[in-house]
Amino acid sequence: MESKKLKAKDLINVGIYTAIYIVIFFVVGMLNAIPVLYPFLYILIPLISGIPFMLFLTKTDKFGMVTIMSIICGVFWFLMGYTWTAIVGYVVFGIIADLVLRAGKYKSFKIDVIGFWLFSCGMIGCQAPMWVMADTYMAGIEQSMGAQYASELARYMPSWMGIAAIAIIFVGALLGSLLGHKMLKKHFERAGIV
Repeated sequence: MESKKLKAKDLINVGIYTAIYIVIFFVVGMLNAIPVLYPFLYILIPLISGIPFMLFLTKTDKFGMVTIMSIICGVFWFLMGYTWTAIVGYVVFGIIADLVLRAGKYKSFKIDVIGFWLFSCGMIGCQAPMWVMADTYMAGIEQSMGAQYASELARYMPSWMGIAAIAIIFVGALLGSLLGHKMLKKHFERAGIV
């Protein structure tokens, strides 16, 4: 019986795929320079990161790999200037995603889609300060980006967007998972994911 303890190879895979995810998030995240495009991040990031994340899941068969990825993402975005909510968002959703994936024994594509969606919901933590500490956050945005940008951001990212994001991310995660599954069919077959 194969050990369920994480090995060096598992941690290397976590590092590689976390770096790929962060690069995709960073590049696509530049769209937030245009406030009207900000909500599209909830579809685009999971859509584009779906391919590498699905490949990552073909190499994942132990609890903790997605959790570690989430912790790294949360800490990275915190260090990049997002508040503590980035850590909370990624860690909470990452652990839940890992538990869901483990329930599917890392071998069910349908469960993988749900796990990826939950993991992707961690990004809501990056934008949460807009809603949970709105006055302070928007004052900082106005100071750094200007009053017009802050006003447009408040217009396109209202408080209800934090809830709507969960459904929007699901659409992006589903499309990203299907795209990843189609492109990586051989890898899925080799990993025994059905």
